[in-house]
Amino acid sequence: MIDMKDKEILNMLQNNCRISNAEIARRMNMAPSAILERVRKLEKKGIIRGYELRVDPKALGLSLAVITLVKTEENVGSTRIGRDLAGIPEIQEVYFTAGEYSYMVKARVADTDALTGLLKKMGEVPGIRDTRTTFVLDTIKETAGLDLYSLTQEVKK
Repeated sequence: MIDMKDKEILNMLQNNCRISNAEIARRMNMAPSAILERVRKLEKKGIIRGYELRVDPKALGLSLAVITLVKTEENVGSTRIGRDLAGIPEIQEVYFTAGEYSYMVKARVADTDALTGLLKKMGEVPGIRDTRTTFVLDTIKETAGLDLYSLTQEVKK
């Protein structure tokens, strides 16, 4: 179970994963060793899955973000094609979806020439029948963070 103190720790780590245990302890008026113990428990339970660096894609020349819907011919419930798509370096996210399309994919590329190359790579994945790509004009919000304070009860894991 996680309690309100765990939620506070998680929120601070979501906002800045480089924050020290000592700083979290200071803000929460707790001992650093208690914070370290809680963080380790959250990691062991799989609630904290990892720590990630966020890089500005435009600063690296990857100015074009696209969302592609992928229609497949694979059996119901199979995610083989999704796993194959996840192996393409330009692809950042792959969602297995219900409905007309089997997957929704987010990717970042330098330009339309690079997008053409990406679509060719996707087309080489056996079982892909059709794609629909949308260009992202501007990113209004992009986060992996969760609203922990909206959780009204303790979480069991």
